[in-house]
Amino acid sequence: MAAAPVWSVDPRTGKQREQVAVEATAQEVDAAVRAAHDVRGSLADRAVRSAFLRGAADGLEAAKDQLVEAADAETALGPVRLTGELARTCYQLRAFADIVDEGAFLDVVINHPDDTATPPIPDLRRYKVPLGVVAVYSASNFPFAFSVAGGDTASALAAGCPVVVKSHPDHPALSELVAAVLRRAAGEHGIPEGVLGLVHGFEAGIELIKHPLVSAAGFTGSIRGGRALFDAAAARPVPIPFHGELGSLNPVVVTEAAAAERAETIGAGLAGSMTLGVGQFCVKPGLVLVPSGAAGDGLVKSLTDAVSNTDAGVLLDHRMRDNFVAGIAERVELPDVDSPVTPGAGGEHTVSAGFLTVPAEKLAREGEHDLLLEECFGPVTVVARYEDDAEARAVLSRLPGNLTATVQLSAEEAAGEGRGAELLAELTPLAGRVLVNGWPTGVAVAPAQHHGGPYPATTSTSTSVGGTAIERWLRPVAYQNAPEALLPAELKDDNPLGLPRRFNGRLER
Repeated sequence: MAAAPVWSVDPRTGKQREQVAVEATAQEVDAAVRAAHDVRGSLADRAVRSAFLRGAADGLEAAKDQLVEAADAETALGPVRLTGELARTCYQLRAFADIVDEGAFLDVVINHPDDTATPPIPDLRRYKVPLGVVAVYSASNFPFAFSVAGGDTASALAAGCPVVVKSHPDHPALSELVAAVLRRAAGEHGIPEGVLGLVHGFEAGIELIKHPLVSAAGFTGSIRGGRALFDAAAARPVPIPFHGELGSLNPVVVTEAAAAERAETIGAGLAGSMTLGVGQFCVKPGLVLVPSGAAGDGLVKSLTDAVSNTDAGVLLDHRMRDNFVAGIAERVELPDVDSPVTPGAGGEHTVSAGFLTVPAEKLAREGEHDLLLEECFGPVTVVARYEDDAEARAVLSRLPGNLTATVQLSAEEAAGEGRGAELLAELTPLAGRVLVNGWPTGVAVAPAQHHGGPYPATTSTSTSVGGTAIERWLRPVAYQNAPEALLPAELKDDNPLGLPRRFNGRLER
């Protein structure tokens, strides 16, 4: 494997800015994984882990100006957006520190012997232990929140798993800076720097997923790239869990009553959501079912006005820009597809926002319009005009799994009148998060959050956002008839760590 240079590139010009590193060789990937594996015991103490996570958040905040400047130079996402994303990342690190301190994620269950049960119950004690080294594949569109210090890394470290990150080629310089902050925080808490490895390069990503000491992987990216890594993880001599977020259309259904009640508001809200971050959010609404007739016409007019007033923007790199322009050109050529506001090239380095319309019946059956049911990364959405509820249901029945699904209801429908509950039931099998009268962009970091969905949205049933993301990097183990003196502290009768647990069937907090 050749060690090619890794460059920082300015997406506003397409020009190389500086050489950051070189692509990691197979030997360097092996060294990073072995270093992480060798220091996994340094994360055994939960108090040390939580202090490390908080220290990492403090360090990122202290370096905010430098990090935001570096991120903007490589992504063109802008200081306001990036400052907010960094704040979210720090909040997430501290939230996982709180989860570690609380200890409920260990799922401690203790059963004393019961000879009267059928069959008899021996002494059983169960909790969860970390899997081992986790490979994290950074995302392009969230250089902080889904990258080196993002949710996969934070949740894995919280679980007690060392991490080796494969950087994204769109922000290698930022990746190096963030990794340095996390390593300094580790050292301040007596944790060796090897607890967080960082490698660059396409081939390095393949070597990483194949390494025998890697125990699990987290990925956010394209269906093509994610599926290749997912298959590689499954094809290993010892397969490993692969938690991948691959792609999502994020359908929206607007009822006729909702369109009649607030067409202008819905159209403006849709425009804001589909163009947010130049359409580079994984939960961008990419397909919107809108009724035919006057109510739907009003919504399309509102959407047209709002999108027409949206400035052209820079995508994360020129490859994405080229793919967006080509994808739009292919879609616009389909029969019966109109473009009230034509998306595409906005300039030499920018793209302009827009949307396409198509009769829903063209999507209700397999055919040449299936391309419109595929995610197009960038500021575009497809508005499918349906004649009746049956036609809308037919389109929904053809959709793959999604991260989100949204329904826009009238006030009466939201209060229980009409098809509101029925629509929620129809959308629930399609997505991991179902929204009512909102927009999917903006994924709150909260204990009840679920950021995942049926394939191809994700390759597992887990979430990559929120407290339960920690569960991806743990496995349960039970001890039977183990002497008290040999048990880990988490499973002792007197509960020296003060953990929440289920003790002989009773929940103790």
